[in-house]
Amino acid sequence: MKNEFGKVGVLFGGHSAEREVSLMSGKGVLAALQAKGIDAHAFDPAERRLAELAAEKFDRVFIALHGIYGEDGSLQGALEQLGIPYTGPGVMASSIAMDKIMTKRICLSNGVPTPAFVSLDVATTTPERLQEVATEFGYPLMLKAPHEGSTIGIARVESAEALQEGFALCARYDDVILAEQFIKGRELTVPVIGRGREARALPIVEIRAPQGNYDYEHKYFSDDTEYLCPAPLDETLTRQIQALAVNAFNAIGCTGWARVDFMLRASDNAPFLLEINTSPGMTSHSLVPMSARQAGTGYEDLCVEILRLATLGLKKNVKGD
Repeated sequence: MKNEFGKVGVLFGGHSAEREVSLMSGKGVLAALQAKGIDAHAFDPAERRLAELAAEKFDRVFIALHGIYGEDGSLQGALEQLGIPYTGPGVMASSIAMDKIMTKRICLSNGVPTPAFVSLDVATTTPERLQEVATEFGYPLMLKAPHEGSTIGIARVESAEALQEGFALCARYDDVILAEQFIKGRELTVPVIGRGREARALPIVEIRAPQGNYDYEHKYFSDDTEYLCPAPLDETLTRQIQALAVNAFNAIGCTGWARVDFMLRASDNAPFLLEINTSPGMTSHSLVPMSARQAGTGYEDLCVEILRLATLGLKKNVKGD
């Protein structure tokens, strides 16, 4: 297996607000690849320059970075220039998925429903405009920094009194705020692996956090969150949601792997896409490894499968290839 992959770099850490999680993901991936006999080495872009990445002469890299400078297409573009195959979606799909607003627009145009939303410019949005949006969507209302992940820069606003505070919290992370209708129901996530027509959805995971608050702490550190895999859904609904996940994956041009998050409305079991994660977590609490285990693939084998899908160039951006 060592000869199949050559010298492999595992990129983790980085500069984003999700550095702490990335360190956990990357250490897990590095240990898994090394346990399989792969010549894998750690590389933290926050501590080493891209010139050093080129000097390492990696034959391919596993991207375990989360957030900006790792998941947004910028690193993917650098790797394209260096000619180093990498895991996960390419430049275009990574850039689109990092923008929740653009993701929603593209997925809507491809038949994947999302909660109603508007984009609000931090510099020009007045309190009156913000109140108009809240009146239109009702409470609770979701406010999100559209270029962050791991529940960073998200506020669930329960009342008019908390509206400005929630907006200010999100504005710390972005110049544009996504205001989104709150969907009351069940939180689901669907890992997708492959490319084009060969892309396949893994078992659905249902997330049940205390008081429905799946925040940063409950996502990565708490043992209070309950995960059900496979999610207790009937077969028809399961297939519908998995098909929507693959549709969304292909709509923005993903390849390799990603995780597609949904809300399932309690009133009628209608699914709504929330976002697509193109470099999902690979920690002990992470959902892709959990889903893969349910499908019969252990953590180490999952890491190898993802690494095997590493590639370069236009292949990453061809829908339905």
